[in-house]
Order: sequence, then structure tokens, then C-alpha cells
Amino acid sequence: MAKSSGERPDLGTESGRLAFIKILNSRLPKKRLIAQGLLRDTEGRVLLCELRYKKDWDLPGGVVDPGESPAACLAREVREELGLDFAVGGLIAVNWLPPYRGWDDALLLLFDLGEVPTDRLDDATLQPREIAAVHWVDPGEVGGHVAPYTASMIAEAIEADPGRPVELDNSVPREI
Repeated sequence: MAKSSGERPDLGTESGRLAFIKILNSRLPKKRLIAQGLLRDTEGRVLLCELRYKKDWDLPGGVVDPGESPAACLAREVREELGLDFAVGGLIAVNWLPPYRGWDDALLLLFDLGEVPTDRLDDATLQPREIAAVHWVDPGEVGGHVAPYTASMIAEAIEADPGRPVELDNSVPREI
């Protein structure tokens, strides 16, 4: 049990250990974790979602909920927002994002959603409050629809060696 206010909890007890973890959780930084997926059609185009709540289009995905794995988040977001089920493949990119348009910094994990026939989206049921439309976009034209950091990340991810995630800082390869 924790002693008087301002003293360190007794780490030799379970209740003291839990009290200390509670203190750390209240003081340590909380970084948003975003899971997105790169889905391509057989012509090499990238799926982008036209969002209702912001001007820039984006890849499918979203913010990972507390206690949720990034891959499970991506599968859930695709199911909720597009009404489709996709197997979440391997990690393509890890991208640290600095503060942007009022948001704090974040870590974005980009997963491979594979390659599908163009008509695979004919079965999509878009979540009307979030997704206005979905579009297959040639990689060279992505930059005209998405935020600059997303365009850079997609370009790096497409050029990356398969099976080895690319490490990005603000969508630029990290020097190793």
C-alpha cells in the first residue's frame, strides 16, 4: 500500500507495484498509434479512402484502441469502414510522424493488405459518416490526393524490399 502522498509506493507488495504503475501511466507520454493498410489492385493502383472529416484522402485504417493490437485494429477498421474482410499481411513500414495540424506526434504502422482484383471493392459497404468514397489511384498520382507525409510514405513503401519493413522518420527513410 502506498504511504503518504509524495512517497514512493512499497514495490515489495502487489498493491504497491500497481500503485507505482498507476503513477507511471499518469506521467509517461502517451503516443498515438495508427494502423493503416496498403491495398493494391492487379494494375498496381493503391486504394485510397475519400474521408468526410478531412480534405486529404487516406489509406484504410485508423487509431489503435487501448488494449488492441495494430493488426487487429486494421482488420476492424476495414470491416467497419468498408464492410470488407482482408487478411492483414506483414508490416511494410514503421513511420514516426511529428506533430501535424494540431495533432501530437504519432507512430504509424503500415501493413500489407495484398493485391486484389479491381472489382473486389464492388462488395464494399462504406460507413457513411466517415467514408465518402474509395478510389484506386496510380502511385504517381497519390500525391494529389493525400497529405504530403502519406504520399512520401506510400512511395517509400512501394519501393521497399519485400519482407523487410522500411523505417521512416516523418516519411523519410531513417539513416542506419
